Order: sequence, then structure tokens, then C-alpha cells
Amino acid sequence: MDLHLTAKTALITGSTKGIGKAIATELAREGVNVIVNGRQQASVDQVVAELAAAFPATQPQGVVADIAQPAEQQKLFAQVPRVDILVNNMGIFKPMDYWDIDDTTWKRFFDVNVLAGNALAKFYLPHMLKQDFGRVIFIASEEAVMPSGEMPQYSMTKTMNLSLAKSLSKLTVATHVTVNTIMPGSTLTEGVQTMLNNMYADSDLPKDQWEADFMKNHRSRSQIQRLIRPEEIGRFTAFVASPDASSFSGEALRLDGGLVPTIM
Repeated sequence: MDLHLTAKTALITGSTKGIGKAIATELAREGVNVIVNGRQQASVDQVVAELAAAFPATQPQGVVADIAQPAEQQKLFAQVPRVDILVNNMGIFKPMDYWDIDDTTWKRFFDVNVLAGNALAKFYLPHMLKQDFGRVIFIASEEAVMPSGEMPQYSMTKTMNLSLAKSLSKLTVATHVTVNTIMPGSTLTEGVQTMLNNMYADSDLPKDQWEADFMKNHRSRSQIQRLIRPEEIGRFTAFVASPDASSFSGEALRLDGGLVPTIM
């Protein structure tokens, strides 16, 4: 399917693995010149090389930067002064008991999951408005609207993503620039696999049953009763980034496998 994205430039934060890498891959498949971001040079270089080999008509680049740090943000801006598509994917999560979360942890999650993406949107949005085309996409979670209680510090920041995206969309009225949030459900990323490993380390349950058991006991509302795969989110994000998705703006787009109930 041609999404009319050939030669567009996209920055995907936190794109050396998991959902971010899947988004970078699907955008490159559509002819986008992808900018891969991560904190480790080797990881960034590896993904850039993979994309260049798989999609030789594109020009992938890499930027090593911890975008939660203001000085590193400036480094990114100097290397990448403008983009057509910004996907704020980078984020941290960790299951924690509410009573164990101190103020330093609350602030750390806010800095990484909210303020970093806000800084990038604030920098790149003016050029998008000037050229009258652009996409800002925040990757949130179903935790934004239906917190599980397993990681309240993470859920708080994902709700903030929705609010921020809606506010920014008000700046794009009557333009061809859109700002949206995508809310994936539980996804089989490397981080979630590690979480499953830790959860079932002392269990007698066979490894090939961990996913089903997790969904049954921790995500029982899911209609698909499996973890979403990163490439599924990648394909949907590529569509939202495309000119064909021009009617989405200020939206919280769900990709949660039916986990969140629909209010009729």
C-alpha cells in the first residue's frame, strides 16, 4: 500500500528496539528517510545499517542522544533541524507498588515520558506549520485511560501525553499538520519479555504458556487474549503519519486489542 510518504523525513525517538524500531521499519518501508535515535552508538548504528540494507532507496540516519537531557536535546536539534514527522516513542516503564514510589521517581518518569517529547514537539512544530505539513505522534498506552494499578507513575505520564497532544492540536487548526496519540495495549517488546521473565522465573508454568497466562490473569478484558506485536503498531503508526490520515487530529487512537471498554 502506498501511503504517499516517499522522501519524507521522520524522527522516531527510542527507536533501536521494540515499538520504536518497528515504527522506523514500517516508515522506511513506505520510503521515509528515517532518523533512528537511541543512547548507545552501537545500537543506533546497527538499526541504521539494517534499514539501509532492507530499504536502499531511503537514507536512514542515526542520532545518539539521551533526549531526556536538555543538553542532549540541543545536540539532536543541531544534527536534525527539521522533520516532517515526529514520533515521540521514547519512554520508561516499571511495575511498582504505589507506596514504594518516591518523589524522585515520580519526577524521573515525568521528565522522560512527558517533558522530553514536549521539548521536541515545541522545536519541530513551528517548521511543520510553516510548510503546512507535519505529523506529531505520541506513543502512549491503554494505561492512559485505564490504569492497571501496576505502575501508577507510568500511567500518570501516559495520561499527560493525551492531554498534551490535544493541546498541541489546537495550534494546528485549519492546517495540514496533525497531532495525535496512539495508545497500544500490552505489547511484546523486549522490556515486556523481561517483565514476563521476572514474573514467571519461579513458576513451573512452561514458557510457551506465559503470555496466555499473563493475559488471562492480568489483562482479562483483552478481546484478542495475546500481546500485540510491535510491527502491528508500526504499521498503524505509518498510516497515522501519512497524508491519508489527514482527518485524525487531536485524537487518542486506540490499538489495544479491545482491552479498554467502549462507552456507548
